[in-house]
Amino acid sequence: MRPSVAPFPATRLRRTRKSAALRGLVRENTLSVNDLIWPIFVREGQGVAEPIASMPGVNRLSIDRAVAAAQEAAGLGIPAICIFPYTDPALKTELCEEAWNPENISNRAIRAIKQAVPQIAVMTDIALDPYNANGHDGIVRDGIIVNDETVAALVKMALAQADAGADILGPSDMMDGRIGAMRRALEAAGHTDVAILSYSAKYASAFYGPFRDAVGASGALKGDKNTYQMDPANSNEALRLIERDLAEGADMVMVKPGMPYLDICRRVKDEFGVPTYAYQVSGEYAMLQAAAQNGWLDGEKVMMESLLAFKRAGCDGILTYFAPAAARMLAKG
Repeated sequence: MRPSVAPFPATRLRRTRKSAALRGLVRENTLSVNDLIWPIFVREGQGVAEPIASMPGVNRLSIDRAVAAAQEAAGLGIPAICIFPYTDPALKTELCEEAWNPENISNRAIRAIKQAVPQIAVMTDIALDPYNANGHDGIVRDGIIVNDETVAALVKMALAQADAGADILGPSDMMDGRIGAMRRALEAAGHTDVAILSYSAKYASAFYGPFRDAVGASGALKGDKNTYQMDPANSNEALRLIERDLAEGADMVMVKPGMPYLDICRRVKDEFGVPTYAYQVSGEYAMLQAAAQNGWLDGEKVMMESLLAFKRAGCDGILTYFAPAAARMLAKG
């Protein structure tokens, strides 16, 4: 029940907005560096930082530069990074065998980062699209993205990443039953402490375009992902997906994209009370960066406001390409 409020002038709600000190005392939500996960893109090479045109300020990094990024993150107090691979097109096949190759670019990056910066948590992506000749998150048979065969491939991918030293696995594929299959396989292989942050409510969104450029999946994609990613019109379905993934062994859950789906974040947190994350995806980042670069918005202010919105919506953390810049802003106080 909402408490009653005395009528004006006994109640003047502006009283607690009078100064920065008073505003700080009554602030309901705060953002800290501990809320940030930094997504990075890795590619082959040495000393490479290749700009991604559709994501200003974001680069594809060779492993040595990815290690340097992890060291930077640790220095800023960012607790986790998330690795996404840019795979040589020559290695992409219809069965996606490179996805569970112990020596693929992601697994080598995991090992290098954990050796150099053991204190930082390394999160990975589990989906077949970076390795798929068809550009899909699952294996394609006669134009159909097949579920169970894909899950078997994803389990092999998860085990390879756990073997490489990943701390958090991020299944982003949206196949049915994959969380339970991965959890059983991890337990059987002795990876009892590897966490799963499931992309439980991942929508078939138009906000992913720059990301697909970054991992080289845009040109390969045949058709769309509407048969496995969620319909943007649906909300109740997200709760069913969250409930299922938790029952199958997910430790944390994610809503993706972020800002257009803050209502989903709020519903998930209120309903389940579990660690809840959102991904401020490439399209969200690109929009804010483009507007800031054109002088239409104050880039630093909208960055911080957008991140605080996730906290207000109930999120425990945010995957964001703004992580280093936000960490520096937070350090200034």
